[in-house]
Amino acid sequence: MYKMSNNPTSKFQDVPWKHRFFSSMIGFAVNFSRRSDGTINRYIMNLFDFKAPPSQQPFDGVKTSDTVVDATRNLYFRLFLPSLNQDDDVPVIVYFHGGGFAYLSASSIPCDDFCRRLCKKTGAVIISVNYRLAPEHKYPSQYDDGFDVLKFIDDNANAKNLPLNVNLKQCFIAGDSAGGNLAHHVAVKACEYGLRNVKLIGLIAIQPFFGGEERTESETRIVDAPMISVKGTDWLWKAFLPEGSDRNHPACNVFGPKSVDDISRLKFPATMVVVGGFDPMHDWQIRYYEGLKKCEKEACLIEYPHAFHTFYGVPELKETCLLMEAVKGFMERLIN
Repeated sequence: MYKMSNNPTSKFQDVPWKHRFFSSMIGFAVNFSRRSDGTINRYIMNLFDFKAPPSQQPFDGVKTSDTVVDATRNLYFRLFLPSLNQDDDVPVIVYFHGGGFAYLSASSIPCDDFCRRLCKKTGAVIISVNYRLAPEHKYPSQYDDGFDVLKFIDDNANAKNLPLNVNLKQCFIAGDSAGGNLAHHVAVKACEYGLRNVKLIGLIAIQPFFGGEERTESETRIVDAPMISVKGTDWLWKAFLPEGSDRNHPACNVFGPKSVDDISRLKFPATMVVVGGFDPMHDWQIRYYEGLKKCEKEACLIEYPHAFHTFYGVPELKETCLLMEAVKGFMERLIN
């Protein structure tokens, strides 16, 4: 195991000024929108959460469109279609965005940008899920929304909104931060349910949002990390988890003392876990990987020692380029 630096902000200095400015603006909005009663001022947050409209005309080699699954809960997904040979089979990635279960959407510019780049790099069709947010909608709303989209795809395998050459037997489930947590729990539900047309062959968890009551070494040491703090994650868990729950709830601490899901018995997809050395949640992500291995599931760990939380939102960083290559290689290995 590498020894991590005690200067979590050093790598952030490599980020172009426009991204640092945007990140600071989002951070300000997140902190300012939180009310003392545990709710969020959505009006303030929406002023800073800029949206990207769907683009029927190819933009950077990718077209997008939105499909409504349930209008009553604003449940929809954004479809990203790569420019490719229509005779080729293409895999699909069902993607869940980050934001601590409480912020952002499938149409938020950072989420749209990342999925667009992932679509172009992997050549896969991306289905980016817009799920309900906490604290207005607590656990298990987000998991229910994610699984309902997966069932919608399974039940509408021949729907006109999906390209004819998409191969649902080559389906990956993925997410960043809270989306990585979502991907895990939705995958568990899918394994228990038994889908007819969709076959999950891989899970991509990018800096997944896990935790527990215990304070880990990375949480106590990394106190000045950009984008996230232990105080912030505590607030988010309280906003998301059921009233009266602590952070050992199985939604948060999946292999902890209150865990109820034994995935040893499930045909769980091969999993790629991505961690960053400057992420306070680093140790919880390592424990997630170790938990998968203990359950005898196929898992690989990708570590970037100098990466901060959400580094993948900055395309200029070396680690972001390496991540895209790693995701592509992981998918190709499982497909072939």
